[in-house]
Amino acid sequence: MFYYLYLIIDLFSRDIVGWEVWEEESAEHASELIRRACLAQGRLSTQPLVLHSDNGSPMKGATMLQTLYRLGITPSNSRPRVSNDNPYSESLFRTLKYRPNYQPRGFASLEEAREWCRKFVQWYRYEHHHSGICFLTPAERHAGNGSSILSRRHEVYEAAKSLHPERWNNRNTRNWSDIEVVYLNPDNNYEEFRVTKADPDESGTKETA
Repeated sequence: MFYYLYLIIDLFSRDIVGWEVWEEESAEHASELIRRACLAQGRLSTQPLVLHSDNGSPMKGATMLQTLYRLGITPSNSRPRVSNDNPYSESLFRTLKYRPNYQPRGFASLEEAREWCRKFVQWYRYEHHHSGICFLTPAERHAGNGSSILSRRHEVYEAAKSLHPERWNNRNTRNWSDIEVVYLNPDNNYEEFRVTKADPDESGTKETA
């Protein structure tokens, strides 16, 4: 028996904006998660808001599509037999499976699986310093605090270099510049998948599930 993890991440911040665990895979569960995520986040993105997912039947079912259209979300799906069309989700699931307390033998109950995922999401959002976003936590970047944190890091590095220049051997300190643009698939420079920083009154950008 398998449990199914439904999970939505914001592509720009890598933050988890919605998740649930169920005993079955269905468009109804996916649709309800999307609705709750939009309600919790308020405005997730500049327009158009795009939800990118794999080609599973729940993500292409009529119930799911109706929900997306009603919420003003444009559906997008990975191409058949192209494994890197959803790299950020694949990377997140790899992080999940390589956690020290991951349960390779499974969970005793649905409640146990949900509790494990709840703790993982808490750790991932607030404690995991993600290498893909300059070692910020996803929650820091999603809240719009990334630039100020990285600016302070740059100042700390420059101060350390001025005190001990020999450690850098005439090299520059680490580049702590904020990442302004993110692509769903860097190998394909498609404008429709380009993601930029949200305006100050917005909390995120395009998403991938």
